[in-house]
Amino acid sequence: MLLSGRGSNLQAIVEARLPIDIVAVISNRPQASGLDYARAQGLTTLALDHAAHADRAAYDAQLAEAIERHQPDLVVLAGYMRVLSAAFVARFEGHLLNIHPSLLPAFPGLKTHQRALDEGVKVHGCTVHFVTAQLDHGPIVVQAAVAVRADDTAESLAARVLVQEHRIYPQAIRWFAEGRLVNKCGHVNLKDDFTSQSVFPS
Repeated sequence: MLLSGRGSNLQAIVEARLPIDIVAVISNRPQASGLDYARAQGLTTLALDHAAHADRAAYDAQLAEAIERHQPDLVVLAGYMRVLSAAFVARFEGHLLNIHPSLLPAFPGLKTHQRALDEGVKVHGCTVHFVTAQLDHGPIVVQAAVAVRADDTAESLAARVLVQEHRIYPQAIRWFAEGRLVNKCGHVNLKDDFTSQSVFPS
């Protein structure tokens, strides 16, 4: 599991008691409080400072090597705030999952909540997707929607979206662990349950 900050999605995943083993928690920021939470849970942690590397390619190569030492079935981006190189993505594609704070393909990238307010959308949310080389455009696993209120700020909207992130990310990981995610031609369905909801209402 990769993170850069406080690790709230990591905490939601741990508390969901999924049928998985978290083999390592790695951060590009040595001071990330998510590492403290992981250590308190008895999880293996590694701080791999991106600032100590010459460039993105060098960092991602070392990161990939560190991940492969643990032989994970799935690499989970849990608030990992770095764009991954194409070489890194190719190495783990199909086994690399991310959560993004918008209803993709709307608002890829940063500052999603303020951009949603600026555009006047009535519905916002979050998306779990497989990572591809194109930023925030990988196959969608599940989404959760929240209504945008007239008095919302970026902070209040972000708080409600985060609640939904903590709901759908563990569910998506459970589906992966159970072997239920079928990715065909860039579209993800649930094995043996193709009528299931792909959007969770708030």
